Amino acid sequence: MKTIGMIGGLSWESTSLYSMYLNEFAQKACSHCAPLVIQGMDFTEVTHWLERGDDESLTTALIETAQQVEEMGADCLLLCSNTVHIFANEVAEAISIPLLHIGDTSAEAIRMQSINKIGVLGTKHTLKKDFYVERLESHGLQALCPSSEECTWMHNIIMNELSQGILSPKTKAGFQNIIQNLIVQGAEGILLACTEIPLLITQEDVSVQLFDTAYLHAKQAISFALQKETSPL
Repeated sequence: MKTIGMIGGLSWESTSLYSMYLNEFAQKACSHCAPLVIQGMDFTEVTHWLERGDDESLTTALIETAQQVEEMGADCLLLCSNTVHIFANEVAEAISIPLLHIGDTSAEAIRMQSINKIGVLGTKHTLKKDFYVERLESHGLQALCPSSEECTWMHNIIMNELSQGILSPKTKAGFQNIIQNLIVQGAEGILLACTEIPLLITQEDVSVQLFDTAYLHAKQAISFALQKETSPL
């Protein structure tokens, strides 16, 4: 198997979820553990850069961390956060191994289910920046986002509860209300475009198809890791 590189710590809770998914897929596919290189970043520091709009500092830190992951022997790179994919293009250009983009992975899985309208949940940065919605639209999908008030509530919950491992029935009910509002607007499925939300919301909590970006991202990474090298003619 090829070695999968991960930039984690965004938060450590979701990094742990990634590691679980990757090893479950690897065990099922070939009865081996997944070969991983994990380089963590400080969630608090990353959050401060995002809140201050300090794109330069965050981009520099992501690139330096990605290069470290490559130097440690990784054959591909996962950014274990939807939000930091704002800077995915800059990171991809700074390394020589492929960056597996979480938006493309998610869109392909949604299209395979013949879904056209997808409700999107995530941080305020993910939902307010055009990068994610445009990425989905480039695959022929119509993205439906929660209201401004719902986005603010969801962002605060992700930052102050889910990323701290706090999972409450009241918060789950709040997410279910937001999801139901998106379904009423025509959403045929729900994309969890935040790798912390699957810690709380599962398919059993939703009446339409649920798409867990961390799960899909990990599945793509294992598929890449199992690809055989082709010899040049």
